[in-house]
Amino acid sequence: MTRVVLVLLACLVARDAAAHGLDPALLSLRAVGPGVFDVTWHVSALRLPGADVRPELPAHCRRTSQDDAQTDGDRVTLRWTVDCGAQGLAGDTITVRDLGVAKINALVRIERPGGTAIQAVLSPRAPSFTVPERPSLWTVVHDYVVLGIEHILSGPDHLLFVLGLMLLVPTTKLLVQTITAFTLGHSITLSAAALGLAHVPSRPVEVLIAASVLLLATELARDGGGRSLLRRFPWVIAIAFGLLHGFGFAGALAEAGLPAEDVPLALASFNGGIELGQLAFVGTVLVVRTVLSGWIPQRSARPVVYAMGIMAAFWCFERIAAALS
Repeated sequence: MTRVVLVLLACLVARDAAAHGLDPALLSLRAVGPGVFDVTWHVSALRLPGADVRPELPAHCRRTSQDDAQTDGDRVTLRWTVDCGAQGLAGDTITVRDLGVAKINALVRIERPGGTAIQAVLSPRAPSFTVPERPSLWTVVHDYVVLGIEHILSGPDHLLFVLGLMLLVPTTKLLVQTITAFTLGHSITLSAAALGLAHVPSRPVEVLIAASVLLLATELARDGGGRSLLRRFPWVIAIAFGLLHGFGFAGALAEAGLPAEDVPLALASFNGGIELGQLAFVGTVLVVRTVLSGWIPQRSARPVVYAMGIMAAFWCFERIAAALS
């Protein structure tokens, strides 16, 4: 089990090392007049060699202003205005180039007059989409489920917390209860934040999420056996820190936004995608452990716990420095 988890940890470290450079791009078009749109393009300043990620609007859309560029950390924001004529964008195709080369997705949001919006998630396999008059319900479900799955699987801190819960819990029944408690916790705060009922600054939340992994690693490193409160009632820490992790998930959803006409459906789909990704991770760990348990000797999990603690401590210092900068 130890070797298996160490391999998973190595994969998470590699994923985290490139996380900032692989953030999704965001293309927003806000209608400000008949056929006229203010365009905002957010993209990472870090890029893989050969990647030139940029949006391509329909040929009949002409720029009517110069680019306004701003840099915030490792993100670049460009703003300009386009005039697409009386026909607007309905029925036209929008493309984001080089998503495959950059290995990222792009979120596209089109705000129409009256406040309604159309959204899509573009990927290396599907870098273009045709703007409909109104998004279908299936499109909303598909796009937000995919977004939720990709967010949880690209978040090493969230996955390490789940892995720590799996190491903390000795029985299958208690594991089900603990994972359910974590799911309940982050679903509550994700929904509250997405609906505007609660707001917590993102940087302190990211620090506390890293601290939650560090606390869990500290508990696992203790020699208290099953006598501590956290080991006897792991669902307590699971639901408590699940509430915290939910605000972290809400940050990703805020980047994409919610379609004004289908807020409950999009929110439920995003949350469902997170749960599917989480279950896939838990299932993978359990299956790999079962398959390899016959020829991998049982050893102490202490190296795994120490690796978790070191990574979590690094994230704490890194995120505190970012919050204070």
